[in-house]
Amino acid sequence: MLSRFDLKPGVSFASFRSSYVKFVERMRVEGLVEATGKIGRREADTPMDTDDEKAPAYYVIMSFRDRRQLDEAYAYMTDVNAQNATAHAAVHQAVTNSVFTCWRDVE
Repeated sequence: MLSRFDLKPGVSFASFRSSYVKFVERMRVEGLVEATGKIGRREADTPMDTDDEKAPAYYVIMSFRDRRQLDEAYAYMTDVNAQNATAHAAVHQAVTNSVFTCWRDVE
């Protein structure tokens, strides 16, 4: 899953990163995510970036084993009573303009 987002005004990258690491570790312990990449920042001032839209500044890729794990992760993230609710809320409340794209490898 590709997550693209901006940080809300007043949220530092260091604070967001710390919350994101805790959130993903909790998901990993629960068996709901396989891996995550490093958080990246968009480089819009190069001709290689052809996205003419006002795309968010940050991105990160989260990997799931299969569709079942993806769906279970979504259910867990949206369950306000889950053990992960606080960790997910800390990440979710720090971002704006979020866009999520999911795909399945074909090879």
